[in-house]
Amino acid sequence: MRGSVSKVVRFDDEEEFIEEMQAVFDVFSELSQRYGGGNVVEGVILWDTVGIKDNDDIKVFRVGEFQWVKGTLNLEPEKLFTLERYFDELESKWDELTPEDIKYFVDLMNEALGEERVYYEAYDLGLNRGEAYVVINLFALEYLDHVVDVDDREAFEWALNTLMKYL
Repeated sequence: MRGSVSKVVRFDDEEEFIEEMQAVFDVFSELSQRYGGGNVVEGVILWDTVGIKDNDDIKVFRVGEFQWVKGTLNLEPEKLFTLERYFDELESKWDELTPEDIKYFVDLMNEALGEERVYYEAYDLGLNRGEAYVVINLFALEYLDHVVDVDDREAFEWALNTLMKYL
């Protein structure tokens, strides 16, 4: 996308990274709603992010979140059951799980489903445990930097500094 840059970032504490990135996203989203200019953080793909194409669209989630996502999937019951079996197996191996393991299970799931419905882009991006792929819209960032007033400047700078901590 024009004006966007992407980078693989590393972190030591996954939960802290997720919480901080969510807070950064929330601040930039609120500022972009108030001032315009688009989203600064256009996307984050964690090392264990998986997508499933159902009959409506693609749902994106993390491996350990399948139990909450399955209720939103518009798929036939037998396909849901197949996916659930594989994701249960993945989750049972969580502590030693690698991107190669996830890729292997995604391939097995697609084979069992008889069609490609499960996607694992993190593997193609070369992500490992403790890594994420972040897409940043530089035009939106620059725009906000120029239009944010003094009342919102502290929140803007906090979000920018937190984002830069990982870049």
